Amino acid sequence: MLSNETSVGIRCGEGLPVHDATALTEGGDLARIRLQDQLYTLRITRAGKLILTK
Repeated sequence: MLSNETSVGIRCGEGLPVHDATALTEGGDLARIRLQDQLYTLRITRAGKLILTK
């Protein structure tokens, strides 16, 4: 394990966790993200952009 890796992903220079979007979508283009009792949809567009909607 690299010195800046953690169990949740790599940490950037500011100490923030970094997650791979393709890992979150398991190779697809959609993932659900839960925050407390709300569900959000993360979508990777054909242009490689990310869209997060409620």
